[in-house]
Amino acid sequence: MARTAEYHRKTSETEVSLEINVDGRGAADVSTTIPFLDHMLTLFARHSLIDVTLKGKGDTTVDDHHLVEDIGICLGESVKAAAGNKEGIRRYGEATAPMDESLCRVAVDVSGRPYLVYRMDFKGKKLGNFDPALLREFFKAFSDHSGITLHINLAYGNNGHHMAEATFKAFALAMRGALASDERREGVPSTKGSL
Repeated sequence: MARTAEYHRKTSETEVSLEINVDGRGAADVSTTIPFLDHMLTLFARHSLIDVTLKGKGDTTVDDHHLVEDIGICLGESVKAAAGNKEGIRRYGEATAPMDESLCRVAVDVSGRPYLVYRMDFKGKKLGNFDPALLREFFKAFSDHSGITLHINLAYGNNGHHMAEATFKAFALAMRGALASDERREGVPSTKGSL
């Protein structure tokens, strides 16, 4: 069965349309009107091997907050829908990714229980015109709406762009591992019998 999903969200502040294929090849067609976020989500698609088609726009003349958060909501809802009842998945994923001087470790549990641990400090650095504080809002929205426990720990880094890139690459690789099929697994990977 294809693990695909579509999610559309329209509010007075934003409009987002998202399609994913968890068993894709990492193709990305991303246009959010926020170039830095486009770059990060393209990295996510490429390294997770999740095909992502995303169109988003919003009240970015106010700031990017509403759109960034709503994109996190849409990605979370899409991943939850595509994972279905979670039969046969590995459930847990962990990855450490370097980007030059930066190193980030991400661990995920596709548990049905949203929780975010976010240990990153950009020290007030802007990433071009992008406020990196919004990355926490993105990941919180993703975790809340996917039902995934997500731990993000930046070990170290100096360059804000590299720090963010290491984070999205590690996130992608961890998700790829957690959503991968486990050929030895029968049913849901839980002693409770459901997730």
